[in-house]
Amino acid sequence: MEKIKVAIAGLGGITQIMHLPILEKARDAEIVAICDKEFNKVKNFLRKKNFAKGYRDIDTMLAENPEIEAVVIATRTDNHAESAVKCLEAGKHVFVEKPIAINAAEARKIVNAAEKSGKQLMVGMNNRFRTDSMLQRNFVKGKELGEIFYVKTGWLKQQSSGQKWFTEMDKAGGGVVMDNGIVMLDLGMWMLGFPEVRSVSSVNYKHNSKTVEDSNFTFVKFKNGACLTIEVSWSFLRSGEFFYCNVFGTNGSATINPLRISKMVNQQVFDITPKNIKIAPSNYKSSFETELNYFLGSIKGTHQPISTGKEALAVMEVIDAVYKSAKAGKEIIFK
Repeated sequence: MEKIKVAIAGLGGITQIMHLPILEKARDAEIVAICDKEFNKVKNFLRKKNFAKGYRDIDTMLAENPEIEAVVIATRTDNHAESAVKCLEAGKHVFVEKPIAINAAEARKIVNAAEKSGKQLMVGMNNRFRTDSMLQRNFVKGKELGEIFYVKTGWLKQQSSGQKWFTEMDKAGGGVVMDNGIVMLDLGMWMLGFPEVRSVSSVNYKHNSKTVEDSNFTFVKFKNGACLTIEVSWSFLRSGEFFYCNVFGTNGSATINPLRISKMVNQQVFDITPKNIKIAPSNYKSSFETELNYFLGSIKGTHQPISTGKEALAVMEVIDAVYKSAKAGKEIIFK
């Protein structure tokens, strides 16, 4: 089958480590153009590889390459909305790295542009594509655990980037919440099936940062009675990284990292974790591979859309409430 002609906007760490190498090897993709406002990055890539044309800005890239079918956007967060809207209005499918935008208002512009264009819009939430996350979701979706009433999530790790903009509120939109909290919120809401939100209560701390939060604790209530907690930090004084998503239902529970499935049978709780499932040692990298290949498949029509713009907008509305709650020191009630 003919390969999808893909362009990449933004040549930061995640592109260099994940997007470019994965798309180079993808059987359904051909990289035809790359761009970054720091043109030295572009030139460095073109010296090493001769697979694409290089540009300083997205406008010129789109204008000179009408054959582009899809664009991967991994620019600075405050540039996501402008870039994504331009690509969608130009009739391109768009994959935008998380977070979709700097706030819900900008996310809504992207979603509206996608609806008008009729093109695919997918948001990079790679943790949905971890082997253990997908298995956990299958048990939840299959009602094996009964009705889910509580999801407990957390990610304690060092910040993902050392770039200056990453801790500037106007450019990144926030700190650890926009880095890790949004990921855990998305994962938790996905497990719950994206129910309507009732309220959000949140606390931020700035122990090692003067500009953005480096620890956050959030409690989300949903209109169906379920609730979700999020615990994220760059600054906990502990060794190692800790990532978890624990789901509790009326008939069982499921945890990841490690994967454990428990179910009530005849008034006794049994471990029903699949025994022959192999979790790849490179679960993190393989999640990006699965995610990007899923995006390509959704363009070809072989996969149903997942991690959509509408879901990302719902997440961003909660993120906006997280910051409002932390600033005001009170619970934010949704209309």
